[in-house]
Amino acid sequence: MNRAAPYLFLAPSLAGLCVFVLVPFADAVRRSFTDAMGSRFVGFANYASVLGNSAFRLAAGNTARFIGVCVPLLLCVSLLLAVAVRAAKDGGRIFKTTYLIPMAIPVASIVLLWQALFHRQGLVNAVLSALGAQPVDFMGTDAAFWVLIGTYVWKNAGYDMILWMAGLDGISDSLYEAARVDGAGAWQCFWRVTLPGLLPTLFMTAVLSLLNTFKVFREAYLVGGAYPHDSIYLLQHLFNNWFLDLDVGRLCAAAVLIAAVLLAAILLLQKLWGGEDAR
Repeated sequence: MNRAAPYLFLAPSLAGLCVFVLVPFADAVRRSFTDAMGSRFVGFANYASVLGNSAFRLAAGNTARFIGVCVPLLLCVSLLLAVAVRAAKDGGRIFKTTYLIPMAIPVASIVLLWQALFHRQGLVNAVLSALGAQPVDFMGTDAAFWVLIGTYVWKNAGYDMILWMAGLDGISDSLYEAARVDGAGAWQCFWRVTLPGLLPTLFMTAVLSLLNTFKVFREAYLVGGAYPHDSIYLLQHLFNNWFLDLDVGRLCAAAVLIAAVLLAAILLLQKLWGGEDAR
């Protein structure tokens, strides 16, 4: 009975995982090799159609660019915030709460903020007009990409900061004391003690930040609709449009390809940093 107890507690979660995640994904893999009705085997035709689709290439390129800019930027900003808040001591609690507030703001409110700031009649254009410059439709130009990046970093920096602070709390103070006795300054302590001690936390934080990049679609969709400016046309837009067109074969093939890329990225991150726990 004692050996079966852990499995009994895990059974509800495992059943939900199988019913709502594993079984649907297995069916998606199957349907990626069939026609839209799921009745006729078509081999790799859906995959060839996806890879040859210009909308998919645009969306995949934008998503890769977004991840390549956002994740490193977010990791750096949140780490600096964590170090600053930890150094603030008594005032750190106030700063910590301030940085976590964006997580509690509803997506609809963020969209209203975008419109108030970057709409043609928004605050930013009002300032430009006062300076004698021409108003700019930010969400209709390449600037939309950087607005989206700013929103992502602003909304997720507090969450990653908490993860970094948990990692900082796991570094023994005796290591810093020994480094200072050897004559190390603040920068040397950070480079030689703090960063090596945060490598296990880096893996978890990087993976969660990578997965959170796919949640920014809500803001982009509410502002730009199903077909926003080309610079912020992401994979989620493409999947949404194919779903509306009931293009199930290509949708499943694209989902399998993205899942494979994400799995490879996570395994690569684990190989680079995840093994630090064992050292």
